[in-house]
Amino acid sequence: MNRIRSCRTVGAVVMALVVSACGATGPTVSPASTATATPGPTASVASASPAGSAWPSASPSASPTPGSGLPDFAHVYVIILENKEYGSIVGSASAPYENELIARYGLLTNFYAETHPSEPNYIALTSGGLQGTSTDGSYDLTVPNLFDQMDASGHSWHVYAQGYPGNCFGSFQALPVTDGVGASGDYVRKHNPAISYTSISGNPNLCANITKLAGFDPAAADFEMIIPNEINDMHSSSVRAGDDFLRAFVPSIIDSPAFANSVLFITWDEGDTNTNGGGHIATIVASPGMTPGSHFDGPATHYSMLRTIELSWGLPLLGEAADATTITLPY
Repeated sequence: MNRIRSCRTVGAVVMALVVSACGATGPTVSPASTATATPGPTASVASASPAGSAWPSASPSASPTPGSGLPDFAHVYVIILENKEYGSIVGSASAPYENELIARYGLLTNFYAETHPSEPNYIALTSGGLQGTSTDGSYDLTVPNLFDQMDASGHSWHVYAQGYPGNCFGSFQALPVTDGVGASGDYVRKHNPAISYTSISGNPNLCANITKLAGFDPAAADFEMIIPNEINDMHSSSVRAGDDFLRAFVPSIIDSPAFANSVLFITWDEGDTNTNGGGHIATIVASPGMTPGSHFDGPATHYSMLRTIELSWGLPLLGEAADATTITLPY
């Protein structure tokens, strides 16, 4: 369901990214969870070191969401990749396209994952807490989550999970298939957070918002999460394989008319150290009109990303998002 939007000032977007522990706040939600899990395999990764400089400042030229200091984004896109530390991406000769995006748009240089292994970080990003998850397993969580918030508020959402078989598929893994751009690879449930929430997995109408990647439409929903398969997300392959996937896929977002007044986050689930819980990871932020090569060196987490999305659209703050830093991107 698409919501009716107020008129925006159209023009070049000038983006500055400010993280403030005392940023805009909103109502909070303290979820309680019921989780069952069947453990699955975990993965290993590479290492890194931070870098960066201060973001340039900018003055807003369009009205923000009231009380938040954030734009009312037309679309928010989140691409989640796997198991690579910051230094394996930033400045790496194996990641030429990612570094092109960093130079053209911006980078969070002090972004840390919550924990290990992979799946709890996906749950943190979409619910504001680990919710009792501690393995790469098959969980059935009865907690408030970002997808439910979208439905309740009249926003639309879609998950494009590469290789997803459809029909509320709940098994741990599906065999490799060719699905859209990039290499053939496995679909795994642990990388698709939406299917871990019973409010979605138990409702075929909502499961229909999870589809294969081949049908990707950048204008299909307000919030779109892109989950590549285990080859294209770097989990079971190289940094270069993931970079090649992004080079083939990302232009379908940033070259689309739907990208106007929108934002793209490209992040990773975890690194290979225990620093700050889950290691130091790169997070690329792209929005039209950003000052090229913008860097931010302040602390941020997946909870910060969740908080920013929620505040932008006036949604309640889930769990740890209430205390996380805010990423503001004024037009």
